[in-house]
Amino acid sequence: MGSIAAASYGLNPLFALPLYQEGMGADSVLFFRYAFAILMMAVMMKARRMDMRVHRRDWFPLAVFGLLFSASSLFLFLSYNYMDAGIASTILFMYPVLVAIIMALFFGERASALTWVCILLAFGGILLLTKTSTGATVSLFGVTLVLLSSLSYAIYIVGVNHSSIARMPSQKLTFYALSFGILIYVVRTRGLTELQLPQTALGWMCAFCLALFPTIISLVAMTISIRKIGSTSAAILGALEPITALLVGTLVFGERLTVRICLGVVLILTAVTLLIAGKKIYYIIRAKLSPHHALH
Repeated sequence: MGSIAAASYGLNPLFALPLYQEGMGADSVLFFRYAFAILMMAVMMKARRMDMRVHRRDWFPLAVFGLLFSASSLFLFLSYNYMDAGIASTILFMYPVLVAIIMALFFGERASALTWVCILLAFGGILLLTKTSTGATVSLFGVTLVLLSSLSYAIYIVGVNHSSIARMPSQKLTFYALSFGILIYVVRTRGLTELQLPQTALGWMCAFCLALFPTIISLVAMTISIRKIGSTSAAILGALEPITALLVGTLVFGERLTVRICLGVVLILTAVTLLIAGKKIYYIIRAKLSPHHALH
């Protein structure tokens, strides 16, 4: 389930880029993604008879974090216009590193030596991804957009976990985040008067699949995965997100995969995996090296 969740989210470029080729902009693509996802979530929650009521104090954080969640999507999809989608998805995956930085800077969480090594590895990977094999520079504006997307998502994660909605069920939280988030695209398309529609049956299928796979299936599978194997193991499997996006970009859209790009991807994936699993690895090593363990 963790692998399915990560790979499903990595399919964003597979369904978004054909819509771009039909002439749709990021705002219209994301409007349909969010609209279809909201309808699917509503049906799922109705079938499970979930309580949709929200406490009065929770409406404001839901609105704020919903808009932040949506901003992350918007920055990512805008970046597809300036750089390869596979590289964009890889840089996006460094959001756990940004979470660690935010926690250290604003919440006084002590950053270990391993954390700082992971941060350096991640930014080293980004530097490798900003140069092609010929030495040309990838669009710095595109890289900035992806970093803003990753930062928005990192702030969303930290904010939700430190707010009154921290214990809200994930499906319910996602439903309201999507519901508030879609307002960004309503505004940016001037009250939907400038909304662009898919032009073909394939386009409508891509719009529907964009909501189904990277949103609904990814969310449901991740929830099951966390319940079965825990959040750390599920998060480590998230490395399949950028790998899937890279494969889609290379095999379907002809994006170039060089040794330099592969090395940058490996550095970022290594940094994030070590960061997520760092504490668990530390306690395992300490347990194995302890005198009590040696006696046994």
